[in-house]
Amino acid sequence: MRFKISILLTSFLLVCVSFAYGQNQNVLEQLEEVAVIDQKVMMPMSDGVRLATDIYRPKTDEPVPIIFSRTPYNFNTYRNGELNTRTLNSALQAVEKGYAYVVQNERGRFFSEGDWDILGTPLTDGYDAFTWMADQEWSNGNIGTLGCSSTAEWQMAVAAMDHPAHAAMVPQGYGAGVGRIGEFYEQGNWYRGGAGQMLFTAWLYSTQHDPMAPKLPRGISQEDLLRLQRFYDMAPTYPRVDWSEGLRHLPIQDIIKNVNGPKGIYEEMITRKPDDPQWYESGLYHDDMDFGVPSFWFVSWYDVGVSPNLALFNHVRESASDPDIRDNQYLVIAPTLHCAYTRATENTVVGERNVGDATLNYEEMIYDWFDYWMKGVDNNITEELPRVRYYTMGSNEWQTADQWPPANAEMTTYYLNSGGNANTRNGDGSLQNEAPDQDNPDTFIYDPMNPVPSYGGNVCCTGNAVQGGAFDQQEMELRDDILVYTSEPLEEGIEVSGFIESTLYLSSDVKDTDVTIKLIDVYPDGTAYNLDETIQRVRYSEGYDKLVFMEEGNVYQVNMTPMSTSNYFKKGHRIRIEVSSSNFPRFDRNLNTGGNNYDESEGVTATNNIHHSKEYPSSITLPIVRN
Repeated sequence: MRFKISILLTSFLLVCVSFAYGQNQNVLEQLEEVAVIDQKVMMPMSDGVRLATDIYRPKTDEPVPIIFSRTPYNFNTYRNGELNTRTLNSALQAVEKGYAYVVQNERGRFFSEGDWDILGTPLTDGYDAFTWMADQEWSNGNIGTLGCSSTAEWQMAVAAMDHPAHAAMVPQGYGAGVGRIGEFYEQGNWYRGGAGQMLFTAWLYSTQHDPMAPKLPRGISQEDLLRLQRFYDMAPTYPRVDWSEGLRHLPIQDIIKNVNGPKGIYEEMITRKPDDPQWYESGLYHDDMDFGVPSFWFVSWYDVGVSPNLALFNHVRESASDPDIRDNQYLVIAPTLHCAYTRATENTVVGERNVGDATLNYEEMIYDWFDYWMKGVDNNITEELPRVRYYTMGSNEWQTADQWPPANAEMTTYYLNSGGNANTRNGDGSLQNEAPDQDNPDTFIYDPMNPVPSYGGNVCCTGNAVQGGAFDQQEMELRDDILVYTSEPLEEGIEVSGFIESTLYLSSDVKDTDVTIKLIDVYPDGTAYNLDETIQRVRYSEGYDKLVFMEEGNVYQVNMTPMSTSNYFKKGHRIRIEVSSSNFPRFDRNLNTGGNNYDESEGVTATNNIHHSKEYPSSITLPIVRN
């Protein structure tokens, strides 16, 4: 019997493998029918470095526009000797719609020459690539850039260079390319409120190139590369790491070393402060740069950089020197995780929360955008496309607005109050319309060796350490180091859509600590879904260009970086915030010493107090949309 089952399983697996192989071959055969395929073209940069590039273009004598994807990730056609169709599918889609599809590795990645440096890749690489492509006889001179996450992050800074061939952009989940925008000193998602975001620790483990790793010789021929790519894709295989444990290691600067990971840029980047001059010498976009490209932006509510991403959209609309560029910026905000737009379904579940039918015809919108700007198709997309299309959770519907936040959003302030016992959801913390007369501060102990665990949230790329999305926070809210402030049940439903501002007043017995806040939608049965979260390292509470350390007995005003959401709080629901001093490993732990933090292995316990009164009006201000 066992023998028969084994034979059946083996036969089934062979059928599956054969089917998958057939499907892969089918995509390649379809592409070969309609496209000229030119792989491993070594595109020269102005300094002589050559970048590995695959080009797929329609079989036509007419010049065509180009969709360009530049990436640090492996797009090689073969992986471990087997055909990989992800890039082929994208190329086939573009070619069938009349575009050349060009995909290129950043310098120092896989078959590309040179040395790789996250967020430090020369801006001239993008500019040089545009010039080379625009000069090809098969190009009509119009190039559109497309990509999500690291394939999007480089687009904004290059857009500031305003290359004449850069006709349109579709950046998605692009926070890793946002440097300083107004009050946000993200520096490519490296920081939030001066606290380190740990996603890059896990990401760089499997991405940064060890300087001792073998490389192909400079000047290698295309013929040799085409032969090599079939069995050697330059992609190292890293041992799996349990990041739920790995990120706990101290000091922070040795986390990758502790798991025997590659050496690289991480050890240098971890030492930079939020306003370090090196951030402004890299490939990040900052708000003192111009912007020169019509753009169709895509943001997610549960992405790591939602607020600075939205701030960048507003910045371009307000500050680009060319009024035609200012007027041709459009935005979609989806209720998904990082880069998960097309994975939305009729019953989209983000974490544990079902947010309904969040599907959207992304392909049609994106190609209509490119058709207008790169082919000159008169499809009226700039008149028909809403300036902002955003998804409201709770009511579970797509909505539109002429700006972000919607013009009819009114900022409404709720003040923190308690009798001094707001610890846990069973405490007496409340949100009220007026600041209390008397200050009854709430006290909690923050032990960096026992931080509040991250549970859901607006996060990506941390392996198994944090799962992003909305999760019921009730169990977490039983921790004594979480202060909980909750409104009365709502007498009528309200929509909150826009930037959420919050100010907290803190005193402590340590020189430095963090303040965290989380916005929650509480259902009548007690289910408490997180919407957004932020953090502020107190040493930067007066600006990122200086350090201000606390003195015991003083109360400090801490203005939190804005959160963002669109959520309908139904009648009977309650608005809640959680306040603490850690959200780990979403953010690194403040060891409370006032030292560098990244090179320290021991911390001290902090006794932190949140004050609330007319003198210390701790509050959260919500953008409530009045219909």
